Amino acid sequence: MKLSVQIFRLFLISIIWLLFVSLSSNGSQNFDSAAVDEAELKTDGLYFAEFYDNIYRGHFENLEIKRDDMMFLTIFDQYLRAYGGNCDRYLPADKVEILNQVCKTEEVTKNGWGDVVSRVCVDYTWVGSGLYAKPELYDAYAVVDQIQRSKGLNTMMDMITNPNSMGNSVDMIHKTKGLNNDMVKLFQMNACNGEALKRFDENLELYARNKASIRMQQASKYTTMKKTGGPTGAQNFNKLIDDLVYDQAKTWAFNKYTAGSITNVHSSTRDSQGRPRELSANYSYSGFGGNSRGSVRITFDNGLPKCIYFSDFPQNCKTPNSSILSAYSEGKYAN
Repeated sequence: MKLSVQIFRLFLISIIWLLFVSLSSNGSQNFDSAAVDEAELKTDGLYFAEFYDNIYRGHFENLEIKRDDMMFLTIFDQYLRAYGGNCDRYLPADKVEILNQVCKTEEVTKNGWGDVVSRVCVDYTWVGSGLYAKPELYDAYAVVDQIQRSKGLNTMMDMITNPNSMGNSVDMIHKTKGLNNDMVKLFQMNACNGEALKRFDENLELYARNKASIRMQQASKYTTMKKTGGPTGAQNFNKLIDDLVYDQAKTWAFNKYTAGSITNVHSSTRDSQGRPRELSANYSYSGFGGNSRGSVRITFDNGLPKCIYFSDFPQNCKTPNSSILSAYSEGKYAN
């Protein structure tokens, strides 16, 4: 019985992984950002805003996504492709082509009736993507890519045996959709040839190579927010939860959140300053089965939302949008 469950998990995870890869390899939308204000890296509203800001500032100690995480490799890959698609004319003369690994030879198995029952790739090759990157950045990318390749089997086994494997796999798709949206907006908000992206590139390479950063003295507003903590006094929790769920729903694969549908907001416990430790609420959404109701639970740390748990995957922690947290910490949701 345990073996059949593992096989079922592997089958579903494989399907979800294919969706993840297809989302990751979407072509970048071209956008000429040369005229955008280049004074400081702009990250407001981005899914991975806190990560980008800490890379830019060289505050590697505050990064929750580590250089040997699969998510870092995915962010790095999509950034290189997005930059190549949006900022090609700012690349150096010695730019290098980004390569895609594709199947060269398949092993096909057929049954007695001639029907194909399986296809397995037995030989891979590399082909050009038509996108280019800075050579030093692409070399740094190769370093973290090799880390993931060396961990490949262990990573797959962890995915299969994890009790929350399905939730984690779906979360991977959500994060990839959020990343795809980021790569469109990042180059709309920041100039290709601006000093902000130049510094971001420098520190991105240093982080990938596990070297010391080029540090800025000013702390990230996201770090300051966490130290300060959440606000006290009466807050519009309906609005806060609505904004958090609406933001998460941007990455949903099938269902569509009904904005403004938050009801039955409940705070189970509060800290010594009267701030909630946990909030729960109901919401409406539409999907294949028509209109439905769901529930959400939000845990807090130092008065700020820490994890969002939806009823379909109650053990899967969704990270709240950093820009919404920043606005909340500044008292913009006060009643």
